[in-house]
Amino acid sequence: QVQVVESGGGSVQPGGSLRLSCAASGFILSDYNMSWYRRIPGKERGLVATIYSAGNTRYVDSVKGRFTISRDNSNNTGYLQMNSLKLEDTGVYYCNSWGTERGPFDYWGQGTQVTVSS
Repeated sequence: QVQVVESGGGSVQPGGSLRLSCAASGFILSDYNMSWYRRIPGKERGLVATIYSAGNTRYVDSVKGRFTISRDNSNNTGYLQMNSLKLEDTGVYYCNSWGTERGPFDYWGQGTQVTVSS
């Protein structure tokens, strides 16, 4: 069964860190692109970061220098390391594995809650 499952969310104070995981099963994660999205209260779900199958990465401006997206091919898991967290980073974070080179491929996880509060 093809799926991605997020974990690692939680509550943290401003300035703290969390690492989100995206465990892939039923496919090879590195064969596809992987993105992290987040849904902030009152806003639509928005892109946070992407790691492409080739390994290059992109970030939205608001998380540059604070968040790092990565992938561990040995355990077929992707990560989002979040440092210097701010109140406005609060939201539900989703992992998305996607691509088109091998045919349409688009799988989402169920989301994990990140709460930054003092």
